[in-house]
Amino acid sequence: MIYFDNAATTLPKPPEVKEAVCRALDTMGNADRGVHDASLGTMRTIYHARELAAELFGVSSPSRVAFAKNATEALNTAIRGLLAPGDHVIATAAEHNSVLRPLYELERKGVSLSILPCDERGYVRMELLGEFLRPNTRAVVCTHASNVTGNVMDVRRAGRFCRERGLLFILDASQTAGVCPVKMEETGADVICFTGHKGLYGPQGTGGLCVREGVEIAPLLFGGSGIQSYLKTQPSGMPGRLEAGTQNGHGLAGLAAGMEFVLRTGIRRIGEREQTLARRFYEGIRSIPGIRVYGDVQAPDHTGVVSFNLEGWDSGETADELARRFSIACRPGAHCAPLMHEALGTREQGAVRFSFSWFNTEEEIEEGIRAVACLAEE
Repeated sequence: MIYFDNAATTLPKPPEVKEAVCRALDTMGNADRGVHDASLGTMRTIYHARELAAELFGVSSPSRVAFAKNATEALNTAIRGLLAPGDHVIATAAEHNSVLRPLYELERKGVSLSILPCDERGYVRMELLGEFLRPNTRAVVCTHASNVTGNVMDVRRAGRFCRERGLLFILDASQTAGVCPVKMEETGADVICFTGHKGLYGPQGTGGLCVREGVEIAPLLFGGSGIQSYLKTQPSGMPGRLEAGTQNGHGLAGLAAGMEFVLRTGIRRIGEREQTLARRFYEGIRSIPGIRVYGDVQAPDHTGVVSFNLEGWDSGETADELARRFSIACRPGAHCAPLMHEALGTREQGAVRFSFSWFNTEEEIEEGIRAVACLAEE
């Protein structure tokens, strides 16, 4: 199999990730629940993962990193923990359903929602932010890069807009963590939500949120923390405030190994390689008759994503043929980003997404180009 579905989850993982998970399964106890070696070792591993995340995202302290099972849980925690009835929030047409659905649910409960549109290339129109501002605007929520087009958004502009007006800025870094530099101060984000199983090369079931000092998020979950057990409320200190229950220590051991791989290899180096692969694929298919490519693949800032369609083909049919006849794994459909597909005019057809990682090769890219060309000839 040639695997071009890395924007969904990276495959393969670095060997050290598997080794870390296997070692954890044999050695880990429950963090914060004992003073024996198995418990203390788990605490150290999880704290090391916090240190690595703090380094990656430019967070002031490892204690400001709270882990979750994925970016969806992290985004729900931030969105539901910072917004209340009567607040107004601005999101964008580039958002994943992990942002949109929590916001739609809060809209039913009295939160006002505005959607910042995208242009025909799939870029968020940041210049229109001021037109959506209201006296009760509380926050802006934005993805760093589209999971459909690979376009990297001008989140620094959004961050400045929020800073100047005293708004909260919640950044979804699901598609950029480990691929593009994502720093809290540089982006102006108050909360950065991330997942572990994509560009950070960790196991599924890992992710989290980085919270700026002074930003207090109401807990999404309540339960055991291993400390202050007689309190009737969730402990107020970070990160335990947002981490009820036993943490996924085995997964976080693997995530720590994945983050170490990313830091050792270099985020810019990884991103440049993925961009090179994406552009090579784009150049190979752009002139094929009947092909339409979405997004700004040749932009200086772009993730390793190329989405396209074959004229007259449903995206699911294209992906099925690629898998069945050429053993190529890719992603068709709406990619959980319905408003982006409406902006691109692909609501009915969806799009075929090829997404690349550090471990893909130039030979695999050539095979992908040949396969798409073969289908276009039929």
